[in-house]
Amino acid sequence: MLLPEPPHAIWLCTEPVDIRKSFDGLVALVTNHLQENPASRQFFVFINRRKTHIKILYFDGSGYCIWFKRLEQGQFNFQHLGAAKRLLNWLDLRLLLDGIEMKKVRQYKRYSQAAALNSC
Repeated sequence: MLLPEPPHAIWLCTEPVDIRKSFDGLVALVTNHLQENPASRQFFVFINRRKTHIKILYFDGSGYCIWFKRLEQGQFNFQHLGAAKRLLNWLDLRLLLDGIEMKKVRQYKRYSQAAALNSC
């Protein structure tokens, strides 16, 4: 995947988008629908209705860039939560692009020296 370093924020548009939109259409969508500044060096992720195409819009300081991926099989998995946008972190974006869905994350108990010293 050829993307720059992780941005300050990654916004997923939770409503399906006409993937034929290009720079101006996606910038207008970010401004009007997501209520964000498209030149803020954040990533804006858009997925089509069939969940087979994804576009990522970002501003690299000198101009807008679009990263595009079309799946040959399968779909991008994400949940519609009712909000217009959802904040993702870098790992969430990688999991979305790789087709991995994390339904339940459980961290098992581990030894911690600080916790052991506090219990004495």
